[in-house]
Amino acid sequence: MKYFGTDGIRGQVNSGNINGDMFFKFGLAAGKYFTNLKKRKQTAIIAKDTRLSGYALEPALVSGLASAGMHVYTLGPLPTNGLAMLTKSMNANLGIMITASHNLFYDNGLKLFGPDGLKLSDKIQKKIENLIDSKVQKHLSNPKKLGRVKRLETGTDEYIKICKKKLSRNFKLNNLKVVLDCANGAGYKSAPKLIRSLGAKLKVIGNKPNGFNINKNCGSTFPEKLQRNVKKFKADLGISLDGDADRIIMCDEKGSIIDGDQIIAALALQWKKRKILKGGVVGTLMSNYGLEKFLKEKDIKFLRANVGDRYVKELMQKKKFNLGGEQSGHIILGKFATTGDGVLVALEIIKSMNRKTKASDFFNVFKKIPQILENIKIKDDKILKNHSVKRSIKIAKKLIKNQGRILVRKSGTEPKIRIMGESENKILLKKCIKMISKEFK
Repeated sequence: MKYFGTDGIRGQVNSGNINGDMFFKFGLAAGKYFTNLKKRKQTAIIAKDTRLSGYALEPALVSGLASAGMHVYTLGPLPTNGLAMLTKSMNANLGIMITASHNLFYDNGLKLFGPDGLKLSDKIQKKIENLIDSKVQKHLSNPKKLGRVKRLETGTDEYIKICKKKLSRNFKLNNLKVVLDCANGAGYKSAPKLIRSLGAKLKVIGNKPNGFNINKNCGSTFPEKLQRNVKKFKADLGISLDGDADRIIMCDEKGSIIDGDQIIAALALQWKKRKILKGGVVGTLMSNYGLEKFLKEKDIKFLRANVGDRYVKELMQKKKFNLGGEQSGHIILGKFATTGDGVLVALEIIKSMNRKTKASDFFNVFKKIPQILENIKIKDDKILKNHSVKRSIKIAKKLIKNQGRILVRKSGTEPKIRIMGESENKILLKKCIKMISKEFK
C-alpha cells in the first residue's frame, strides 16, 4: 500500500501525506469511488478526535468529498466506534474518522468505514489509492452535482442511545466507584455521559482537551495516571481510553494494570460459562503466549491474526467468532460492535462481573509469559531487507527456539520497528532482543 497502513492513514501533520492538499485528494478519491458505484449522490459522515490539526484537515477532506458529489455530515468529536455505528444507522455510504489514535497531537490521520460499519478492505483502499494518484480534474463533479455539507450536533447523544440499546434494560452501575481517563480525546464527552447515566460514582480525568494534550501523560498509553487516581479515589476499578476511544486498558482496585490480553481472557471465560461465546477467540501475533495456553486449557479455540484490529475483525468474520482483540486494548465484541470500543468493553466487563467480586479477583486469570517489547524509530522503510538485520533476526530466533519466540515487524502506523520477544528464560530473552535492536541503532 502506498498511503494506507494497518489502520488507515497516519503521520505527522504538515509533512508527508498529512496536509490539506492531500486530505482534499483523499476526500475526492474516496468520494469518486463511492459515487461511481451507483452513479448518484451518496452520503459521507465525518467525526474526529480533539487534535488542533483536525480543524485544518477536516475542511479539506469535506471539500474533496463534496467536490466528488457526496453529501457530507460532520459530527465533531466522537469515538471511532461511534462513527462506525452512525455510519451504519444513518445509512451512509462512507464514514471517516480523523484521528491518529494513541499518537500525540502532532500526528493525525484517517480511518475509513463502509456502509456496514466495517473498516474498508485492502482491496477497496487500493482502488482509492489508484484514484488519488490520477488527475484531479477527472474526479470533479459538475457544478449542479456538488454535494451539500451539514453539521450535526446530535452525534454524541445518538451514539449513547445506540450503546444503551445494546445493554440489557435493567443494567445499572449504581454505587460502583469508577475512575475514567478519557485521554483528552474523542471520548471526553460521550464516555462520562454514558457511564454517569447508568448510575456510577464517577471520577473523570483527561477530559479537558486543548488541542495539544491528547494522549499526553494520560490515557491507555500512560496508565500510571489511572493507577494513582484509582488508589486516591478508592475506586472499584479504573477505565483508560486512548485518543479515539477504541482502546481500553483497565486497573483493578489495588492499582494493578489489566491489559487487553487479560481482558480478553476474563471475557472469554465468562462468555463460555454464559454460553454466548461463538467459535473461539482471535488474537494477534503480539498476543501473549500465556493467553493462548490458558484458552487451550479451557478448551477455547484461539487463532492469531496480523496486527491491527481490522485484521482481527476480518478473521473473526471468516471463522464466525464473536470475540477478538489485541494486547494494546483494541477489543472487538462481535455481538455489539464492528470495531474496538473502550467504553462498551468496560460495560461488558462490569456486566460479566459479580458485583460482590473484586476486580483483582475477576482479572489476572492466566500467568503471562515474560514479554519484552522494544520500539525503535527508523528512517529507512526497507531496513528489514538489510542482510545484517535478517542475519541477526535468524540467529536470535535460532537461539530462543523451543524456549520462546521472537517477532520483528514494521509498524503499520508509525516509522518504527517493533521487536517483541517472549520466554521464561529472561536472560536469554534480553540477549536476543539486544542482538536484534543494535542493528537499528
